[in-house]
Amino acid sequence: MFHPDTQFLIDHWTGLARANGVRGGIPVRSALLPEALGRRLPRAFIADRREGQTVLSLAGTALDTFWRAPLAGAPLSALWTPGSADLLEQAVIRTAREARPLVIAAFTDSEPALTLEMVLAPLRGTSGQADRLLGLFAPASALIPVRGDVPRLVARLVADAGTPGRPALSLAVSDGRRIA
Repeated sequence: MFHPDTQFLIDHWTGLARANGVRGGIPVRSALLPEALGRRLPRAFIADRREGQTVLSLAGTALDTFWRAPLAGAPLSALWTPGSADLLEQAVIRTAREARPLVIAAFTDSEPALTLEMVLAPLRGTSGQADRLLGLFAPASALIPVRGDVPRLVARLVADAGTPGRPALSLAVSDGRRIA
């Protein structure tokens, strides 16, 4: 069972993905109206895939405050410990490939540790490619800056949300040639 804000974002994205004209099960970024996120907007973000890296293009004010710096332009992996950053990048690739949201359960490496969920959902950019992400942090308690070092996130697990929006890729052989 997900945090209510996580479930809200999953349901909202699923509604966008089921709209008429959506290609490959992934809605376009322009279909997302920020006001639809309501009180969750300060904890939401949009990220772009650039040259194999996920970079935050927009981040809510609560996220900037928690990490004590403007996050726009920063790699999403910078918020995570090195071991968790690899898992994050795999989740980013998988959410676009499977055309469905993924949820990463995590905690901060600070004392006291804060538990949270981060949901990732793919979006299509102006190029038509699934190169954008809608994300939301849903903390178990208030997202209040901690004292000391800037916290980093430690991933515990990645969970699928819903059914894939497109079938898994498979290979077939026709006349001795491999085809997709």
